[in-house]
This record gives sequence, C-alpha cells and structure tokens, in this order.
Amino acid sequence: MKLSARDAAAFFRKPDPKVAAALIWGEDAMRVAQRRAEVIAGLAGPDAEAEMRLTRLPAADLRREGALLIDAVKAQGFFPGPRVVFVEGATDGLSGLFDAALKDWRPGDAQIIATAGQLASKSALRKLFEAQPIAVSIGIYDDPPGAEEIAAMLGAAGVPDPDSDGRALLTELSRALDPGAFRQTMEKLGLYKHGDATPTTAADIAAVAPRSTEADTDALLAVVAEGRAPQIAALLRRLYAQGTTPVSLCIMALRHFRQLHAVASDPGGPGQGIARLRPPVWGPRRDAMTRQASGWGRDRLERAVSLLIETDLQLRSASRAPAQALVERALIRLAMMARR
Repeated sequence: MKLSARDAAAFFRKPDPKVAAALIWGEDAMRVAQRRAEVIAGLAGPDAEAEMRLTRLPAADLRREGALLIDAVKAQGFFPGPRVVFVEGATDGLSGLFDAALKDWRPGDAQIIATAGQLASKSALRKLFEAQPIAVSIGIYDDPPGAEEIAAMLGAAGVPDPDSDGRALLTELSRALDPGAFRQTMEKLGLYKHGDATPTTAADIAAVAPRSTEADTDALLAVVAEGRAPQIAALLRRLYAQGTTPVSLCIMALRHFRQLHAVASDPGGPGQGIARLRPPVWGPRRDAMTRQASGWGRDRLERAVSLLIETDLQLRSASRAPAQALVERALIRLAMMARR
C-alpha cells in the first residue's frame, strides 16, 4: 500500500504490527533515518537491538547471499517479543528477494523495514511494496515538518505548548534548519524548559536555537548599524584577539547590510521584510534589525553596501594597505552614516 501523508504520520506514531514490511524512501537520508528509527522503536521497542530482536542487513550482503533475508525473517530470537529485520540501502535489484520474503511471510515472523534513496514512480521496489496488501510504501519528501509533526516533536521532548509567537518561530526554524538540527533544537528546548510548565515563548526558543554568527560579531554589527562609532575599536580588538580576520569581518558586515537592504526594500515594509529572511532571524536580533532597516532606509543602505563591496575588493587586491585599518575605517564611516 502507498500511504498518504496523513496515514504515514499515523503509521510513524503507531506502526501497525500486522504489516509485514515497510519501505521508507526519500532523497533526504537524515529524514529517512529518523523515520526508520521511529518505526523500529514503535514495533520492537527501544531495547530491541540490545535484546537481539533487531537484525541489520546491509543491501550489499543481500546481493551476495539472498537467502539471508528469509533466514532472518524466520529466525527465532533468544528473547520474547516482536522482531525486526532492517535492510539499509535497498534498490530495485533486490525486488525479487523482497517479493519472495513477503509471499512466505506469516504472522509471528520478523517484520521487514527497508530504506532506500529517491525512487521514481516506475521503480520495481516501490511498485512491489505499493501493490502488496501486507506492506506499505512511504515517501519522505523535502517539505518542512507540518504543525502536527512539530507538535509530536514537542510532546516527545516534554516541551509545554508554545504561545502564538513561539509557534510561529518554530515554524520558521523548521523551514530553515535541516531535520537533524531541528530535532536537536527540540531536545535542547525540552531540557531548557524542564520543570517549567508555562507556555513556551519565542524568547525560550531563541535561547536554544542555533546562532548564525558569534555574539561579539553580532554586537559589532549592531554598534555600527546604530551609529555608536566610539565602541567600534574596542570590539574590533576583541574579535581580532579571538582570531577573526579583517576579510571575514568585511564579509559578515556586507551580509548584514545586504539583509538590512532586503528588509528595507520589501514592498510590505520592514515588518514583512524581516519575516522573509532565510535563514530566519529571531529574538532580540530580529527587533534590532527591523529597527535598523527602518532607520537607514533603502537608499542609504545601498550606499553602505557599495562601501563594503569597495572595501572587500581592496582587501583582496594586491594593495599593501593595512587590512585592519581598512576595515576599521569602513565601519566607522558606516557608523557616521547611520547618525545622519
């Protein structure tokens, strides 16, 4: 059977023990692996491998000795409880082995969980699992997790229900982060909120969410964009002491001002512009960037971007001008522009 997105979500939450085999396929190996782990844990429990009720069969082994699959499905375990045979990296070339195993499968045999990469609609392996009434085929696509999936992750991590701002921020994060990073963020959020039953806020999420830049660099860019020129030299000394190079500082400043320009240029205003940034900006930095973009305006931000591009070209040229002095002069000029 081919499961729809809704049926697949229900199957992941509570796998059907009457299903003989499940094929989980998709281009994103991380998402496929996460779903496979959920299904195996749901069928055989979290201790299946320790209790020798989980048999792993790489596809390469089956190509050399096809009888391994049926032998593993029919084998008797040392410990009571359901058993699972996991085949990783399945391909169309193994369709005949899976077909034979499914025809010979009986209740009480081990259930088969197979994973594969992206499979076309004409794939022999996919057609086999979709045609079998005792098997399921589930495609994992690159779509970000939906509200139901995010809620399930929050519940598994023990995180209290978020408020409206927190829910919106989680949705943005789910679209910007890869599946593994998003799941880790949910786990960190569970630890952060341990013992706190109040609704999860955007500030709670921002406290554990991955940062795109270091705090000192963020502080320097905020100082420059807000026109606080006297503080630039001290922050630059701290960053250079940490090993930050003038070229990397110029690149980060250029990225920041390009983001501000995109926010200021949005037809819906800075409020909508900041929401369109990818990766998303959240927490106090989001408010600061919205305020900076509004204060600078599109025209001055265009001049700021041009200044930073010119500085970057000078840094990368054969000029012998001192790099640190070039960057400091550019940042001070930007801070003076912000005060006009």
